Formats: sequence, structure tokens, C-alpha cells
Amino acid sequence: MLRTSDLLLAEYIEQHSSAEPAYLQTIARTTYQHAVNPHMLSGHVQGRLLAMLSRMIRPKHILEIGTYTGYSALCLAEGLAEKGHLITIERNDEIEEQIRHNLSLSELGQHIDLRIGDALQIIPSLPIDQPFDLIFIDGDKREYLSYWNVVKDLLTADGWIIADNTLWDGHIIDPAYDRDAQTKGLRAFNNEVAGDTEWNKVIIPIRDGLTLLTRKTT
Repeated sequence: MLRTSDLLLAEYIEQHSSAEPAYLQTIARTTYQHAVNPHMLSGHVQGRLLAMLSRMIRPKHILEIGTYTGYSALCLAEGLAEKGHLITIERNDEIEEQIRHNLSLSELGQHIDLRIGDALQIIPSLPIDQPFDLIFIDGDKREYLSYWNVVKDLLTADGWIIADNTLWDGHIIDPAYDRDAQTKGLRAFNNEVAGDTEWNKVIIPIRDGLTLLTRKTT
């Protein structure tokens, strides 16, 4: 449980960060009202960080694994280069209608291609002549290592991978979760990328943790 000081600090951070666009506020509100596990939403501050990182990278092609209700896809799409596009993959077909409605709330939705199904089956069928400048991993935590192995070679030489939830609410270092499949999946991913000497990486302790990765150039 968050301490009062943590809650006050989180509120302060929100108040001193850029506001969410109105359509994202609507998506956040309806997600918390109607969706299962609404805490999975990226949320205000993390969403603004994703948008800012995307604007810094200016990607032409983005891949997102794990759409949920579309909030993060729209944040990432804010940084798309001219004529850019974003492919987002969601396994849960029960929320497809909700996702498509949410994406339609912004003109950015016109640049987003929603695919429903298993990312590990869909990704190998994507055009190999269009490598991605930015890949956001936020799917099944048990499959993070598999996602990593299938997407890292689809990245441009100077591209970026962002992986969400890599601290997993602190469970990542808690022995009480040693048998939890999702925690084990995240630990395997974290350990693999930490030991990969071809990549620069850093974990940002925002919410459940964001890991940023890019290939070393020298």
C-alpha cells in the first residue's frame, strides 16, 4: 500500500507534468469504469513519458505488443514521423470493439493498425522490409523473453525497445513470488537483457518499471 507521502508525491508529479489530451482522459475514465484490471492502463505520467520518448525518437514505424484499451498506442503515436504508422497487437478479442472505439477518438488513430491475436504468431508474418524504429513490449509477462528474441532483429540499427512492468510492483525482488509465472517471466527477461553486452539498457523506476534498450554503436 502506498504511503500518504507517496500519494502526495504522485499527485505533485501529475500536477507538474503536461496534461493528458482530452481523449486520453476519456479513455482512462471509461477503462476504470468498465474494463477488467484497469491498473494495466499506462496512465497520465507514464503516458506523457511514452509520448515524449516517441517525440524524441521520431519513429516512422512503431510496434506495440499489448494494446489493452489503446491508451499507450495513442501516446506513442504522438511522436510518429510524417506518414508513419504503428502496429499494435492485442490477444484479447473481447475488447476489440472497445479498442477501435478508443482509437477513433483521436486523428492519431488513423495511423494505428490494430491486430488481434497472439503476438508470437503475428510478428513473424509482418513485412520484413519495414524494420521498426520503436518497439513497446507490454504483453503477457510470461512471454517477455520470447518477445525479446523475436523482435530485437526487427529493429533499425539506431532503434529503441521499451519494456513495461519490469519491476512488477517490487515482486521482481520478492522471494514470495518465486513461483509466480509472470514474475519468473519478467526475471528471465531482465536477466537476459542485463547480460547482453550488445545493448545499452536502463530501468526507469516509474510505476512498475520501464526498461529502455538500444544497440551499442561502438
